[in-house]
Amino acid sequence: MNSPTSRRAFVATLATTVAGVACRSVPGMSSAPVRRLQVGHTGILWGYAPANAEGAIRDAASLGYHGFESFGSVLEFWASRGGLKRLLDASNLPLRSAYCPFELTDTSKRRATVAKAALWGRLIREAGGSIAVIGPDNVTRSTYAFGTHRTNIVAALNEIGQALADAGVLGAVHPHTGSSIQSRDEVHAVMESVDTRLVTLAPDMGELLAAGADPLQVVKDFLPLIRHAHLKDYDGGSDHDGYCAVGRGRVDMAGIVSVLEASTQELMLMVELNPSRASRVPPLEHARTSRDHLARMGYRFRSAG
Repeated sequence: MNSPTSRRAFVATLATTVAGVACRSVPGMSSAPVRRLQVGHTGILWGYAPANAEGAIRDAASLGYHGFESFGSVLEFWASRGGLKRLLDASNLPLRSAYCPFELTDTSKRRATVAKAALWGRLIREAGGSIAVIGPDNVTRSTYAFGTHRTNIVAALNEIGQALADAGVLGAVHPHTGSSIQSRDEVHAVMESVDTRLVTLAPDMGELLAAGADPLQVVKDFLPLIRHAHLKDYDGGSDHDGYCAVGRGRVDMAGIVSVLEASTQELMLMVELNPSRASRVPPLEHARTSRDHLARMGYRFRSAG
């Protein structure tokens, strides 16, 4: 199954098969869905600075989320200060993942990029995590030609994936608006070319919708390769870069989680919302709104400690 054609056919067939059982109900409860997956929260809502991590962890734990996603740079900052795991353990909130931006298009930076992957992979593992969310480099989309960079992007992802695997974590590429991997066609081109033993997929539902892709279709297309997922909603407004709490936007979350629930992988759903200096609503309340919406969809959260 080495050719893009055979891999594409395999993914399409398996995705169709598992999606067919996505809407199972609990016996004796005609409309209650089976919710196998757990829900965590990323730290970005509280801000990018390492100092924001403590409040983010405390708030996410208080709302009963099952896991936390930090940043590679934040783990690096806290490594010389006792480690982020100390804060996570104090709140009884496990690290699941860290967002790790990498240079994919500039080959002159490849060696440094792979070295950074090795470092961040080790720090993720030491903090108890298992997923490195690979963030593609930002590009000027108005002049960017994906076809020119495709070979370099795939090669970079494979090397990054190998470095992460050597550190004991799994790499999952995260298509993002304004980056070198944004559109549905770019996602297909990359995922049909990389070594999927090393590089899996971590779709962000809001980012895909904002980029003009149908996130539900992307999830269906690549379900067997998805090992991590961001539940970010999108309303196109002026706050939070156009994103919003789960359930407040245009993303078909019900359809998406129905498909993700049929996955055979042990993935975690990560609620995410970009930070906003203008918002009068504190991060805790945005995270609570998302949690409450998902709870109404049948997801369970931990008791507050």
